[in-house]
Amino acid sequence: MIGYVTLGTNNLEKAAVFYDALLAELGAGRFMEMENMIAWSAGPGTPGVGLIKPNNGDPATVWATA
Repeated sequence: MIGYVTLGTNNLEKAAVFYDALLAELGAGRFMEMENMIAWSAGPGTPGVGLIKPNNGDPATVWATA
């Protein structure tokens, strides 16, 4: 079972507005918030979604392997 998914962003404030609305539709709300990250969950024992700005200061980018 998935415990959580973490997504990167370059604009935490703008992305948070989107995810607040989207995840509210699924019954989830913010349960953790720091300067560089926000996490949502519908409650204990349910998967969460985390949104974070890159810790190294570089822009968030798409990363893929061949």
